[in-house]
Amino acid sequence: MQIHKYKAKTISDAIAMVKNELGPDAMILSSKKLNGKGSGHIFEIAAVASYAETLDETPVSYDGVRSELMSIKEMIYILNHSEGMMEKSMLRPPTLTLYAKMLKNGINDYYAKAFLEQGGAFRDYLPDDFKTVKKETIRAIMKRVEIHKLFESVNVGRTITALVGTTGVGKTTTIAKLAAQMSLKSKKKVGLISIDSYRIGAMEQLKAYANILGIPCFPAFNRKYLVAALESLKNMDVVLIDTAGQSQYDGKRIEELKNMMTDDLQIQSHLLLNVSTTEEEMSRTAVNFSPLKYRSYVFTKLDESEKYGSIINQLMKIELPISYLTTGQNVPEDIEEATKNRILTLLFKT
Repeated sequence: MQIHKYKAKTISDAIAMVKNELGPDAMILSSKKLNGKGSGHIFEIAAVASYAETLDETPVSYDGVRSELMSIKEMIYILNHSEGMMEKSMLRPPTLTLYAKMLKNGINDYYAKAFLEQGGAFRDYLPDDFKTVKKETIRAIMKRVEIHKLFESVNVGRTITALVGTTGVGKTTTIAKLAAQMSLKSKKKVGLISIDSYRIGAMEQLKAYANILGIPCFPAFNRKYLVAALESLKNMDVVLIDTAGQSQYDGKRIEELKNMMTDDLQIQSHLLLNVSTTEEEMSRTAVNFSPLKYRSYVFTKLDESEKYGSIINQLMKIELPISYLTTGQNVPEDIEEATKNRILTLLFKT
């Protein structure tokens, strides 16, 4: 294995030298900030032409593990997306790789740096200590993830659950998936209510699912009808309520929904969020729907996104547990209870 070293006045110049000479498949072995003449600094990068060169003779400190080395592509990504991160603090390549993975998967740069700091990445540590830094960084992220068992209390009384969220986020299909799971797999008595009086065909769609499952389904266009529907379903183990899709900017309709589902009805609301939504829109949705006092997040449309950092970004803004994840349109297959391991896999998938 031939190790090449490049020195330049800026980290970007050193990176450019690596790319120009070794190509886009180059792997970074180390990066340093050296004291130069006068008050200046020199940046030094050690690299090899490709990962194949590291297989037989990678330094022991890196254990020959690809995920703990850094490609020139990853370093360039950080340079372009991290507001001078590498200029301010020359992290070791394994830590930079972890940082790049968080950024590329959509975790906000500010939060990524905070997690690294909590993991000890900015303290002096030996290369062999990186596994501890990585473990502690991931531990810091996972501390923000809590799981809510939506139907945990179903064995001790009726559970009334309403799904709320913006138009098109997947409320009706998610209701159908949950209804199928609870009635077919868990053998619970399930009833459905639709209070979506705005979308043409909303009741018909939900009723079609109900007919397939052989479970009751009632419309409720106002509070009086909702109370009556809940009374008709008083012997059910689970009642699932499909609400109208609301614009996160339509405060009037959100308030109408709040006044319809009053506290005395003991309805537990849960907010659906599309993982491919921008960080700003997701945050705005969560804030504007907060009058409904939702108890957990259901993150939807995972199949339509390649990035899942928005989940962590939202938990950092409004920390609530996650109950379910949806992964497609198929009923009842494309839904799963959220787990910490699943979230971890989504964030750090190779």
